[in-house]
Amino acid sequence: MPVHRQPHRTADVASHVWPSGGRHFWPSGEASAAQSHPRGHLVYAAGGVLAVHTERGTSIVPANRVAWTPAEFTHRHRAHGDTDMRIVFLAPSLARLLPDRPAVFQTSGLAREVLLALTGPRNYEDTASDYSRSQRSRLLRVLVDELHEAPEQPLHLPEPRDDRLRAVARILYGTPADNATLAELGRTVGASTRTLSRLFHDELGMTFYEWRTQLRIQHALVLLADGHDTTRTAYACGWANPSGFITAFTSVVGTTPGRYRAGRRAGR
Repeated sequence: MPVHRQPHRTADVASHVWPSGGRHFWPSGEASAAQSHPRGHLVYAAGGVLAVHTERGTSIVPANRVAWTPAEFTHRHRAHGDTDMRIVFLAPSLARLLPDRPAVFQTSGLAREVLLALTGPRNYEDTASDYSRSQRSRLLRVLVDELHEAPEQPLHLPEPRDDRLRAVARILYGTPADNATLAELGRTVGASTRTLSRLFHDELGMTFYEWRTQLRIQHALVLLADGHDTTRTAYACGWANPSGFITAFTSVVGTTPGRYRAGRRAGR
């Protein structure tokens, strides 16, 4: 298979594509069509924030996370903030070491540097410094070893299947700051609190409040990527005060909203 050395543009999207991966520069709000690949792939946002949507749910990928999508999973991507998207495809021998479902992993410093190396300019520019096949194989093995040991991170929001849960999800997707109780939402969608609690546990593996917190953290990452400050983001996502938001955000993302915003600005 030939390597496509020249970037191509669709609208404002600049892309470099080669057999083992790719790099896409996307303006904020750009989204891909639904697609699937015969090989599983890793997606990393060197700048900006990516949302990865599959039939299993939505993963948000800030700069300290990497998303894994197994082979043949239909998916689509959306950029929040101007985004430098990196893609690495894995051969089946390496993919089997990762989960057989979409997942999000914390990115170690070593994993990040390997991802950047595997998707940097020497992969698509016509230079004598291209990685050899053996060099690339070694780098891929290091990357997968790092991810195999990394904890999965709760930035994947599972997608409900039951119609009643879907109705609740639609309400909260549209208004993440809605503080309605599960009982109030149940009356709106025609289901009891007990039934909805059971469905959240059985289908999604979490409580309603855990799911809503995940949804709000994902929304917060998008707002922060679009330049909103911590206070405005906290209220827009349903927290009564910024301190409660900072605590919740830090427990999930691993850094404060302020440091997260500063890191994004420094990476531009």
